[in-house]
Amino acid sequence: MHRVRVYVDGFNLYYGMHTAFGRQYLWLDLDALATSLLREGQQLDAVSYFTARVRNDLVSEQRQDVYLQALCARSTRLAVVESRFQQKTWRCPACGVARITYEEKETDVSIAVALVEDAACGAYDTALVISGDSDLCPAVRAAKRLQPGRKSSRSFRRNGSPIHCGPSLTACFD
Repeated sequence: MHRVRVYVDGFNLYYGMHTAFGRQYLWLDLDALATSLLREGQQLDAVSYFTARVRNDLVSEQRQDVYLQALCARSTRLAVVESRFQQKTWRCPACGVARITYEEKETDVSIAVALVEDAACGAYDTALVISGDSDLCPAVRAAKRLQPGRKSSRSFRRNGSPIHCGPSLTACFD
């Protein structure tokens, strides 16, 4: 059986879905989404959901916690990999007023490391990376180098590369 692993950039997916559809699809079943992307002869092996925990917003924190619990209860193949939000001070360049903001940290690196580690271990036959972040492209290329002889199942051309690094699906390769 052809093993498929899915790597989901949760922050990127959340804001992309929210921008495109409002709140309509925010409770997306990631296991069902991953299963819907499979082709004949493929078997879903694992789904890794990379996200950072919301900070300083109790309602959002609780909603996110319930969603993550629901995802894990729905599927034994799903793992949540947590990164973090880092507090920083933003200062208005015009008036100098400062306010506290938060920046997501470590998610992209965690996705990249997991993808390359799994490629090196031969943990999958096909990897699907769901993200709009082109910073993941070097990791996708590295994973492909670790599995020579495999071809891109969706060959899109961008900057001469057969790996698509666009707004919704960073990579899909066999």
